[in-house]
Parts: sequence; structure tokens; C-alpha cells
Amino acid sequence: MDKSRRDLKLMRMYVTLSALFMVIGLTSILSGRAAKTHFAEIDVERINIVEKDGKLRMVMANKERTPGPVERGVPFAYGGGRRVGLIFYNDEGTECGGLAFGSSRTGDTYEAGAILAFDQYDQDQAVALQHYESNSRRYSGLTISEYPTGITNKQRSERYAELEKMAEGPAKQKAKSELEALDGRPRAYFGRARDGAAVLDLRDPAGKTRLRLQVDPQGAARIEFLDAAGQVTKTIAE
Repeated sequence: MDKSRRDLKLMRMYVTLSALFMVIGLTSILSGRAAKTHFAEIDVERINIVEKDGKLRMVMANKERTPGPVERGVPFAYGGGRRVGLIFYNDEGTECGGLAFGSSRTGDTYEAGAILAFDQYDQDQAVALQHYESNSRRYSGLTISEYPTGITNKQRSERYAELEKMAEGPAKQKAKSELEALDGRPRAYFGRARDGAAVLDLRDPAGKTRLRLQVDPQGAARIEFLDAAGQVTKTIAE
């Protein structure tokens, strides 16, 4: 009889301690103080980096699960599934840059490219390090662009969608010209041009090249000054 009571007492103690350790373990996990988990290798289609309040800050995903553009938490322009890589989001839930890459081939024809971009506030790419090639044509370089204020990337995209619904005619052409004036303008480019030249291209606020330093595919170097119409006004050669 004494042995049965002793065994019952030990069993109660074991159950109590087990429950206590379970509560401590669950509390630790729920409070975020659990030990780090180590994976030697993991396959995943999408990873979301979020703040403690659930706000999205970065997405790493495959092509199918990568989201389309988002402004203040609202998707616009096109849906997901058109790019693969990393997408960055600012404090307001707006896409503010990313890393994307991809390639495709049809028979002997191929395209390939990659881009690391950082966006102007409420706009599109202000700084872009990019490589693109299609068969034997390619360019690689750093592009600096700027966008007008007073309209966001989402608003401009919506206006372009409305423009497509308009009937052809003077009114549509006028609306198109006004909207194109709100597009981004490249201000500088440094890299390899499509014709194979190494160039430093500096542009005015309208996006017109005004000064170009280049070494052509044959190795000849020169400096060109251009007017607003794109005409070379002065050349300094070797």
C-alpha cells in the first residue's frame, strides 16, 4: 500500500513538472525568445520579411509568387508572376526598389537581364544598375533618373490605363503628351552602350544628352557637346 501511494505521488510530480516545462517552452516560443533554428538547406517559394506589427518590408520569391507593384499597400499596374528576385518596401508599404533577374530562349533567340534598382519616393527607378542582352546586342551600366513631383507612380499608371481606353484623335494625343511630360527622365548613364562603346552620358532635365564621353568599339576616344535638339556642336578627339 505504501509503495502504491509513493508511486502515485511520483507520477503526480512527474505530470506536474512535465506540464510546467511545457508551459515554459510555449511561453518562450510565443514571446519570441526561442532559440534560433538552424537549417542546413531549405527549399521555399517565397519569404516575407515583416515588422512585429506585420508590415511587409521585403519579399524574396520565385517568379510565380513575386507580387506586382504596390503603393501604400495597394497593388497597381499589373499582377504578380512577371519577375523573380527581391522586392523592397518602405515604411508606408510602398515598393521602393529591388533586385530582379531572368532569361528566356526560343530556338536560337534569347533574352537575359538583371537589375538592382532603388526608387525615387512615390516613383519608379531613380538609380538602376542593369545588364540586358538580346542575342548579340547588349548593354550594361548605371542609370540615374528623376521624376516630377505631384504625381505618384500609381497615379501615373492609372492615367495611362485610362488613356488606352480613349478613342484615337486629337484629344487622346493631347492627353498623351501631357502625361508623357510626367514620365521619368534619365539624367546620367555610365556603362557599355548598345553599339559597343564605353560611354559617360550626361543629360539635361528634359532627358536630352548634352555631354558625352566615349571610347568607341574601335578604341577611339572623344568628347562630344550637344545642343537641346541632339545635334553635336563640338567634338574633342584624341
